[in-house]
Amino acid sequence: MNELISLELDDCKSSMGKAVAHTESELTKIRAGKASPSMLDGIAVDYYGSMTPIGQVSSINTTDARTIVIQPWEKNIISAIEKAIIDSNIGLNPQNDGSIIRLAVPPLTEERRRDLVKKVKEEAEKGRVAIRNIRKDANESIKKLKNDGVSEDEIKTGEAEVQKLTDSYIVKVDQLTELKEKDIMTV
Repeated sequence: MNELISLELDDCKSSMGKAVAHTESELTKIRAGKASPSMLDGIAVDYYGSMTPIGQVSSINTTDARTIVIQPWEKNIISAIEKAIIDSNIGLNPQNDGSIIRLAVPPLTEERRRDLVKKVKEEAEKGRVAIRNIRKDANESIKKLKNDGVSEDEIKTGEAEVQKLTDSYIVKVDQLTELKEKDIMTV
């Protein structure tokens, strides 16, 4: 296979891998009724004037399947952490006892589970769209290689390889989605 096409395929594979990883990280933020420190990923605290992820200003642990405990490194930022959690709109009410914050994760209702499954499907679709866009860009780049003297057959082969990659990465997104849905629907 042509060297230029191989480079294009490597870029494509790397980008699709990143799209799957991003989808996976977005899916972990959707809570499945079980307490997990990753539920707080993406929440930042105003720490001396700069927005800092909660995990960098405190230790976050789960004491049981329904409770997250946040222990700030400094007591004076406990109210900032509490405010950040409330503002983040993740549906958890922080209980502040002056030195630690407890988050009780309520059990999911059937309706809430269905809403979460919809959210999972939306995130999965975003992942699939990202992968398809990467496919489109890769195919356009491969077609442009015709100007560099790459034969028509090699271009067709390259496009076929891109399609194989696309299919395999979409299957990975589907597998992640299926696992997450099962996780949410398990009572």
